[in-house]
Amino acid sequence: MKLVYLTHSLASCWNHGNAHFLRGVLREFVHRGHEVLALEPEGAWSLQNLLRDHGEAGLEAYRAHYPELASRRFSTIQEAEAALADADLVIMHEWNEPELVAAIGRLRRREARFTLLFHDTHHRAVSDPEAIRTFDLDGYDGVLAFGATLAEVYRAWGWGDRVFVWHEAADTRLFHPPVQEQPREGLVWIGNWGDGERSEELESFLMRPAQSAGLPLDIYGVRYPEEALATLARYGVRFRGWLPNARAPEIFARHLATVHVPRRFYVRMLPGIPTIRVFEALACGIPLVSAPWQDSEGLFRPGRDYLTARDEAEMTRHLAALRQDPALRQALVESGLETIRARHSCAHRADELLAVLDRLDAAPVRRLGHAEEPAVGEAG
Repeated sequence: MKLVYLTHSLASCWNHGNAHFLRGVLREFVHRGHEVLALEPEGAWSLQNLLRDHGEAGLEAYRAHYPELASRRFSTIQEAEAALADADLVIMHEWNEPELVAAIGRLRRREARFTLLFHDTHHRAVSDPEAIRTFDLDGYDGVLAFGATLAEVYRAWGWGDRVFVWHEAADTRLFHPPVQEQPREGLVWIGNWGDGERSEELESFLMRPAQSAGLPLDIYGVRYPEEALATLARYGVRFRGWLPNARAPEIFARHLATVHVPRRFYVRMLPGIPTIRVFEALACGIPLVSAPWQDSEGLFRPGRDYLTARDEAEMTRHLAALRQDPALRQALVESGLETIRARHSCAHRADELLAVLDRLDAAPVRRLGHAEEPAVGEAG
């Protein structure tokens, strides 16, 4: 099979979390003997920001850890269309421009020689639904949604049984416990400040509890405005700046624990969708404590795979317990690893994608394209 994925960027993970999962799942298909091509537009802002801040050196970690992967850049829609000439499966990520999304849908309808899926890994379907509904998805065979609550949004828009839940997962070829343990100390959080979507939560579930529990805190990320940096300084946080995601395992390996602080939309409107850092942290064998978050799909075993905190005081107690109790840390590590290895690796997601293709192939109307079911723009 030839798989073509149209992404914002494969090379850059600067404020582009989809690159984490995409690298892992594409590499899995490569190792299974499939032909894989990633297409990304010229001038992708994530890559431009990375190069502006770090130059070509900012790409070294990606290139070193993912030698199997490469991407092809395109500057026109026609170039992108030409690259699909012999594709069997094409996946379009929702960060792409509406004009490209529509054009590839038209190509699919005209030629009907590949399966075409739309991949949504963001909260815009509920935070800015008109931005998603402006996409012309007529001609798409189905939607991959990274959580059940997001899938329900698409079903309400008329996609029925052509929307499939496809959670993110850990690339366990890279994200795994260190081969040789080293001394660990303090707390680490890897994430972006992000448009005020969790600013208060970062204070109440990360910075203040870390300070109260006596754990030094390192924070890695981008898009921290001056007021955010001032807040970090007030709590004595060591701000480390951008971290290539390929280096995250070595950073986790140096620290005692980490914290999950979801954005508000994933708590209030799209429960059941964790950040990819939960998968990656558990895969690396680092104890994790989560701010309030409802695991409505039963992805994990809260209280066993990670600890949960209902409020700031409970977060502080959990962090203090982790600092003092090696047995608690070890129990969390073993349980979290067990769950990742059983259910949440990129190999599992590759299997799930192949199962989606089998289901679509079995559907009698799959190749008809436009008459049998309403497109997103046409459903109520």
